[in-house]
Amino acid sequence: MKMTQAHIGVIGVGTMGSALALNFAEKGQDVALWNLELSAVDRLIASAGGLAARLQRCETLADLVAALPAPRAIVLMIPAGAPVDQTIAALRPLLSAGDTIIDGGNSDFRDTMIRTTTLEKAGLSYLGIGVSGGAEGARRGPSMMVGGTSSSYSRMAPILEAIAARYDGDPCVAHLGPDGAGHFVKTVHNGIEYADMQMIAEVYGMMRDGEGLAASDIAPVFRSWNRGPLESYLIEVTAEVLGTKDPQTGDDMVDLIVDQAGQKGTGRWTVIEALRMGQAVSIIEAAVGARVMSAQKSTRKRAARVLVPAGTDTMSPVAEHDLQSALIVGRVLAYAQGFEILAAGSKEFNWSLDFARIAEIWRAGCIIRSAMLDDIATAFRSPRPAGHLVLSDHFIPLLTTHIAGLRRVVSAAALKGLPVPALAAALSWFDMIRQERGTSDLIQAQRDYFGAHSFERVDADGSHHGPWHSG
Repeated sequence: MKMTQAHIGVIGVGTMGSALALNFAEKGQDVALWNLELSAVDRLIASAGGLAARLQRCETLADLVAALPAPRAIVLMIPAGAPVDQTIAALRPLLSAGDTIIDGGNSDFRDTMIRTTTLEKAGLSYLGIGVSGGAEGARRGPSMMVGGTSSSYSRMAPILEAIAARYDGDPCVAHLGPDGAGHFVKTVHNGIEYADMQMIAEVYGMMRDGEGLAASDIAPVFRSWNRGPLESYLIEVTAEVLGTKDPQTGDDMVDLIVDQAGQKGTGRWTVIEALRMGQAVSIIEAAVGARVMSAQKSTRKRAARVLVPAGTDTMSPVAEHDLQSALIVGRVLAYAQGFEILAAGSKEFNWSLDFARIAEIWRAGCIIRSAMLDDIATAFRSPRPAGHLVLSDHFIPLLTTHIAGLRRVVSAAALKGLPVPALAAALSWFDMIRQERGTSDLIQAQRDYFGAHSFERVDADGSHHGPWHSG
């Protein structure tokens, strides 16, 4: 059945674009499709079953635009960067005032800010939407973080709410602010995701390399943790993959996977933006660094043969409850670092981000969804001493209860010679934030000694210099 008009257009039918197109179709939207390789559109329609009647193959971008009634809405599900700019440039002469372009990819929020300004001046609407949940989320219901004008969002809200994940009936999509706000929040989301995944991997490594457990023996531990305060999608996934056998060999599947983790850049962007804004995000930074180190397989192989052997293996086993505590504290602190980046970005770009609402739309559909997000939303809707998540009434007792477990895990890892960069960073960050008087007094003295940078005194106002060179 050939359609003459569609409700929405989708450009790019890779894994995410295909899933999102089927989601639109399932929710009653007729979808016009175009892809650089049209064979991908053909494959999608051929595999769509009963939804195929709602999918229309368009030979050209002009055909796709012609298939949509004004005001048009076109979703770009293509690689970030130049492909987005090239597609927008090709679309602009074909569109009319009031049409909306939606970038649903992992674009740099600074690019989204520029594109929004340029297109709004031309009479077009532009939305930058962070879509989380992977292919399954895009197909069944993602979490979506929207940036753009309120008027642009209001026109698209019914369609976006229809395809979004739901948590107790609440659609996990929200207009978070103008221009790049949505993509900025998605970037930070991905930074938190990097940290959470890395800390989970470190705990797995403690059990595998420190305690000699097989992956299939570790899986039930994560499965049990998913019924407690660590309940989350990533813990669930971890239990699933650790318990999976390779159908060819019968071995634990994870043991056959090369230990080199890929990344698409959003974790790095999180760290870069945090440093630009003067925020300490040591846990996320450690997670990004660990992925970079994982790629250096040949160097690690050589180093394993020549560098000092691992530490003592005569220590007592690390208690399972301590490993659980380490992950609980690490997750709280990773969320705290992420929300501090969001606060800094909100201030710098005048976005007025609603942190409680962000936590709420992350509760379903997205990769970092967890039971903890309800408590985070509650914390942000309550008075927060000194404006920091770790000082909220809920998280102070949680951290107090579990911090000793994190200390024991990091200590054991150091003595056993096992790397836990993200967990160690979490512990150091916790100890730094609770130090009323740190050690930067010495750094200020050093700076003044060699560069006359001056310092403040604890007993007098103003700037001062030390008597370093008076003798």
